[in-house]
Amino acid sequence: MPERGRPRTFDRTAALRRAMEVFWAKGYEGASMSELTAAMGINSPSLYAAFGSKEALFLEAVELYTQVEGTDIWSALEKAPTAREAVERFLRQTAKAYSQTDRPQGCLIALGALHQDSSRGAICHDLRRRRAESRAALLSRLERGVAEGELPENFDCRTAATFYATVQHGMSIQARDGASRAALLATVTGAMAAWKVLAGTDTV
Repeated sequence: MPERGRPRTFDRTAALRRAMEVFWAKGYEGASMSELTAAMGINSPSLYAAFGSKEALFLEAVELYTQVEGTDIWSALEKAPTAREAVERFLRQTAKAYSQTDRPQGCLIALGALHQDSSRGAICHDLRRRRAESRAALLSRLERGVAEGELPENFDCRTAATFYATVQHGMSIQARDGASRAALLATVTGAMAAWKVLAGTDTV
């Protein structure tokens, strides 16, 4: 059955991307409906008709973010030949992605909502889940390093994954506060200096 009512007169994908950028810059609570509709080039009734609610719009915007932003970060983690190089490339690509000047700095998933929100927690729950998935990706790559004999069997993969995920989150905050790419890369250097301590050896 054909859809009734007036046809949409806007590009939904383009509007969603602009909403994503507003949420990225201001967070879920900080982005007002007037700012969202202005950026998207639509009025409130059109927003609700197309996306359902501010909460649904945010969740869809975050999904778009995971698909189009920072993909080099995760491909670097998977494609590097060793676990150590994978982690270093992961952090270096993070520094590059978070410090680009043509878009908001930092990470939407890390900064979008950290406290209980007006959606009864759905937003925070979704972002926590996504952060956990990121940590799990690090853990999986480190466990692969152990399985392949690159890392010692007693290498604490969980502690290392949590540590490097925490470094990445901290880089997001620093980038949002104006840290330069050089400053973020210096953080990467410091984080990689901890690798030998985590591995419990001076030779890894």
